[in-house]
Amino acid sequence: MMKNKRNALGRGLSAILRNPKTDITENRDNEKNLVSTINNISIQDIQINPFQPRTEFDEEKLFELSESIKELGIIQPITVRKLGYNKYQLISGERRLRASKILNLKTIPSYIRIANDEQMLEMALVENIQRDNLNPIDIALSFQRLIKECNLTQEECGNKLGKQRSTITNFLRLLKLPSKIQEGLKKERITVGHARALININDKENQLNIYHDIIESGFSVREVEQIAKDFIDRKYQFSGKVKKTKSENIIAFAHQKKIFDLSKNLNQKIELKTTKKGNGKIIIPFSNEDELSDIFNKIKL
Repeated sequence: MMKNKRNALGRGLSAILRNPKTDITENRDNEKNLVSTINNISIQDIQINPFQPRTEFDEEKLFELSESIKELGIIQPITVRKLGYNKYQLISGERRLRASKILNLKTIPSYIRIANDEQMLEMALVENIQRDNLNPIDIALSFQRLIKECNLTQEECGNKLGKQRSTITNFLRLLKLPSKIQEGLKKERITVGHARALININDKENQLNIYHDIIESGFSVREVEQIAKDFIDRKYQFSGKVKKTKSENIIAFAHQKKIFDLSKNLNQKIELKTTKKGNGKIIIPFSNEDELSDIFNKIKL
């Protein structure tokens, strides 16, 4: 008995790596097994993480990181899981791995983790979400995957990440926006504040028209929140004209607001049409002469 126990304790890292029981498995006894020793692993033996929530990598920043690695080396090892003998899959550290490939490095310092697919996904998502340079849509998609693929509630997801449930909910709501607006948020053409204001508008066309005006007219979050309130059930016409000053932005919004107020006062749907040149027309429909007279009276003509 003592001999068997001594053999088990003396297996070492090579025995773990060669043991088929430590490959991808649902074996819960291994789920928290982390080999803490840093090992230099051949880069060509490492597969990219299929659960990576990050969809875009800034090439310029990767080259900057590669220069830093060239000068100082890899300060923080990557983390991988074992797939088989001399086969590994990345859990975290894809930027470091990519930068090392730029330098044509042969090996990379790594921690080896034993994990099943669900744990792999959780670790990859949590590790990436905690970074401050992930864009809001990638964060929202990570929350969504964590909830759906790991079978978590929004509250459980928040507990794992140390975030309020309301934070999880607000990010998930961003995924309801049209893909064009989501792309604008990823590219930092608008802020999360703008996006949250747009979510409150049910009409997709209105959302897109206001989105284009945010970009071209430079509307603040507060202005968009007001627009969302005023045009929640009314059509918003995209002005199509680039404004260059703050005062011009306010005028454009004021025109939209006046059309809405007039429409409400007349109890008529008023149509505002503009051209790229900046001219246009206001159309007020009426059914008979009495309605026309009533319109004149209300607008004091």
